[in-house]
Amino acid sequence: MIELMRTNDPVLLSVVGALLTSGEIPHHVADRHSSTLEGLIEVIKQRILVPDDRVAEARALLMDADLGEWLRP
Repeated sequence: MIELMRTNDPVLLSVVGALLTSGEIPHHVADRHSSTLEGLIEVIKQRILVPDDRVAEARALLMDADLGEWLRP
């Protein structure tokens, strides 16, 4: 799995998750519980992971939705 983005913004996480689901791209949100335990200090951010063979498709989907600024390099 490759890290697509990291954020603790619940709205962004929801939107990206919905986009990936609608595009039938499997994904996983890592560190969800750890970031919640840390609270607002944002030491640990949630990471959206996608399968290696679907990264290009997921990146294109998010670029089309004007969310490219959030993508990891």
